[in-house]
Amino acid sequence: MARIVPDDWKSLAATGAAARERETLALLEDTLPDGYTVYHGVHWTRLNQNFSVFGEADFVIVSPAGRVMIVEQKTGFLRETPKGLVKVYLQTERNVAIALAHTIEGLHRRFTAAFGAGTYFIEELLYCPDHIVKDAAIAGVNPARIVDATRKTRLAAIIREALPADEPRLACAPKIHHFLADELALTPDASALVGQAGTLVTRLAGGLATWARRLEFSPFRLRVIGTAGSGKTQLAVQVMKDAVARGQRPLYVCFNRPLADHIARVAPPEAKVANYHQLCDWIARDAGREPDFRSGDVFDQLETVFAQTPIGARWQFDVLIVDEGQDFQQPWVAALERLLRPGAAWWWLEDPLQNLYMREPVELPGWTTLKETTNYRSPRDILDYVRDVVGAAVPVAAALASGSPFDGSDIALSVYDEAHAVEGSIEATKRAITQALSLGFRKQDIVVLSFRGREGSAITAQDHLGPHRLRSFTGKYDLFGNPEYREGDVLFESIYRFKGQAAPCVIFTEIDFATFDERIARKLFVGATRATMKLIVVASQRAARHLHLRDGKEIREAREVGET
Repeated sequence: MARIVPDDWKSLAATGAAARERETLALLEDTLPDGYTVYHGVHWTRLNQNFSVFGEADFVIVSPAGRVMIVEQKTGFLRETPKGLVKVYLQTERNVAIALAHTIEGLHRRFTAAFGAGTYFIEELLYCPDHIVKDAAIAGVNPARIVDATRKTRLAAIIREALPADEPRLACAPKIHHFLADELALTPDASALVGQAGTLVTRLAGGLATWARRLEFSPFRLRVIGTAGSGKTQLAVQVMKDAVARGQRPLYVCFNRPLADHIARVAPPEAKVANYHQLCDWIARDAGREPDFRSGDVFDQLETVFAQTPIGARWQFDVLIVDEGQDFQQPWVAALERLLRPGAAWWWLEDPLQNLYMREPVELPGWTTLKETTNYRSPRDILDYVRDVVGAAVPVAAALASGSPFDGSDIALSVYDEAHAVEGSIEATKRAITQALSLGFRKQDIVVLSFRGREGSAITAQDHLGPHRLRSFTGKYDLFGNPEYREGDVLFESIYRFKGQAAPCVIFTEIDFATFDERIARKLFVGATRATMKLIVVASQRAARHLHLRDGKEIREAREVGET
């Protein structure tokens, strides 16, 4: 049985092209004898869809003697042209032979620099298990080194013929293994992968936005109970786009202002987007009632004014979307209903697990309910961890399913002494930012998220954490009700304000509690599920006793975060 490097590929659930790479790995492991080693890039396929080790090489096989074979795998449809075999990628075509030649040339150059000219041997092989090469003469690759659909059962035999096991061992063989292992041990470029990860998760989570919009009934009143990362935001945006395309007026209303600001950037410009109190403000001003944001009860005043203000056609809509419905209060339902035109559609999106204010669910009698428990956003190990920690206090969390293509994010935990909570949490958070940067995340990819509310956080008053400037809400609003922010590079928010949003790397800090209860569990769920790639948890010693990793690993002390 061949040795596969890295060896964690069997634990990865892959789809599409990655699944075909795994099939080949399994075949090579079973059919090549001991002494052969297969180096591959499939361990990062769910983040980086290139799958390659070097250039276009999907696999690098090393014989017992140290002879190397570059294997390029091309699945699906290929075209044979006068210029050679080509693979079609969307609207572009890539010449297979030219790409393979570039890979071979590059590896020759690097091997020569590392081991010296003439000290090694590199072979090539094109593996196209779904295609029959009709004219090998124009393929651009040595016909003896093409394994197509007619010869795929002989893949291992052809490799062994090209890389005999019984030939004398090359002097540079050990160095070749070190060279290849070092290449694969390189840390993936997190900053380069962030965009790809976001695109992939968006595509996977798009299912809810696709089939929920196919439902039809009248009057249209749909309550969507969806967990974090299930695609509720995509659904809301797509419903707004549908309405605009039909010439209708959509209104999106959520609870948190930061979420409303985020949605406003991705929604069609024709849609109205606001949080509830911002909507109240607009209608109050339109009625000549200018609110005083310096007043301590301004939000209560806004709710009252909105509920009492007559609603004209100017403030009526064809489609109303309520997001973060678990945070809404029962009187708001009747106030919002006045904004519906006759025959209007009303969507209500909520996640009971994110009910941090422990409010009773609003009553929506006669509504149709749709439930979605699959989280596509959080890496699988983060969701597993959250289920273990939260499930005992909030049983509904045990039913959550992971649809994420990512795993092995390696959750980091850092512990500080609650007796010196302010200094300890700040220092540990500084080191966590340093760790995140060392992993390749850019400052704009990182969010420092406080377990506490903004008023109770020691970080709220900080302009900097070490050399890192914090971008944070000042607690003040301008004359038009817009929140004011400090200028900075790393965003700092509380979990209350960051609900409905996400970031590639979340540093979940200031976690401190003496008793683990349902409200604490919900806060942990909200904070942890904001991370799309990496979660670093900073907790007090007493809180950390409830936060052990599911596999029993010891919690890493704060000092280790800075050394990792």
